[in-house]
Amino acid sequence: MDVLVVGAGPTGLALAHELALAGVRTAVVEERSKRIEQTKGGTVQPRTAELLDARGLLDAVLARALPRAEVGGHFATLPVPLDCTPWRTRTPHPIPIPQWEFEEVLEDAAVAKGAQVLRGHPVTGIEPDETGVTVIAGSATLRAQYVVACDGAHSTVRKLLGVPFPGRPGSYRAVLAEIRLSAASDSVPSTIGHFSSLTREGGGFWGMLVPLGGGRYRFTCGSAEEADPSPEGVQRALTAIYGPPTRLAEVLTSSRFSDATRQVEQYRSGRVLFAGDAAHIHPPLGGQGLNLGMQDAINLGWKLAATVAGWAPEGLLDSYHAERHPAAARVLHHTSAQRVLADVRASEDVVALREIFTDLMRLPDTNRHLAGMMSGLDAAGRVPDLDLVTDEGPVRLAELLRSGRGLLLDLTGSLEVPEGWADRVDVVRAKSEVDYPSLLLRPDATACWFGDGALADVLREQFGAPAPVARSAR
Repeated sequence: MDVLVVGAGPTGLALAHELALAGVRTAVVEERSKRIEQTKGGTVQPRTAELLDARGLLDAVLARALPRAEVGGHFATLPVPLDCTPWRTRTPHPIPIPQWEFEEVLEDAAVAKGAQVLRGHPVTGIEPDETGVTVIAGSATLRAQYVVACDGAHSTVRKLLGVPFPGRPGSYRAVLAEIRLSAASDSVPSTIGHFSSLTREGGGFWGMLVPLGGGRYRFTCGSAEEADPSPEGVQRALTAIYGPPTRLAEVLTSSRFSDATRQVEQYRSGRVLFAGDAAHIHPPLGGQGLNLGMQDAINLGWKLAATVAGWAPEGLLDSYHAERHPAAARVLHHTSAQRVLADVRASEDVVALREIFTDLMRLPDTNRHLAGMMSGLDAAGRVPDLDLVTDEGPVRLAELLRSGRGLLLDLTGSLEVPEGWADRVDVVRAKSEVDYPSLLLRPDATACWFGDGALADVLREQFGAPAPVARSAR
């Protein structure tokens, strides 16, 4: 095979879809024999929603989304919604969806494109060499040109290769559980509103109940003394936060987590690459983790596919690290700041800081900045989903990106298009009310040319040398 992806979480499945879309022979190996029905990272941020739309997957995600008020995201649980409308997006609000359902959407799409998903295949050995990588997964020995580790915070691939994971250990441990209640007090929420309206504390505990429908709740809780995921521990936290009338019927799944902050120094080690939580972890604030991994996958997918296909320009695969390492470092930085502001054990000084920061968030410029950062809409090279008119009729920009190829958008009707890249770049002539005459977008929906400078040079830099152009005989 061409690429072996380790880990069938959102990052691994999104990467498998990107690779399969580009015609790369791809398999995913997963330790677990079946998917765990747990919400976990259950927030799709606006920029990730735009990228899903560019692959034709957003409607399937919205069909599985949980009911939620149309309210913006949050920063450090502060009670001022983040307003994404100034960023000109069609999806200005976070989308809540259980992670396992999100994974089903991605897996269905990847398999439909030809990717294989092999469950019950734990990785126990990995041996890279100059021409590929040999992986022992369960009873199978697999060989691929490249391996991508998407196997989470405790990455087996990372440990087997001895790749360091430097950073800071967690300052607390908490519980994430999916539960059912047999009785609920009036303080138990019935709908998903702004994050700040869901967080509560009491009796030395802090926690958040999120209604998932069907009598299920996602319960996050902790205290200075314990992080007990047992039914008895969950009931103690429920009683302390929501009162004695709130009674636990069943713990469906439970696990512990922390606010550790770590990042690998290099996202590529020869023919092995790292993405998602295998590359970076951070405090779970602001609904960032799933989205950071998804954006890793979409950035890496086309570059790895180009490398396998043989047309990648020099340095293209290494640009994955150059672009995504700083993006994750930024998330690690601002979630560390949020950890201070959101700490339920906050000192009097931090409480004063929260109040001042809340006032600042009500200023339009501050809110816009934080909204762009938390949603991912301030990503370099992002272009809003333009309304276009072609000879065939109206179309949205996102719809033109669903092939997974590059897109040269001629908005002048007179652009001279260099020959030699038709096998990698679609050319569309259209009209739109924008400030630039033309656009060149990479397969990951990132613009790399806005009509200024030599187009052929940019095409060569991003999409490799031109293919020979057949000339008709005279």
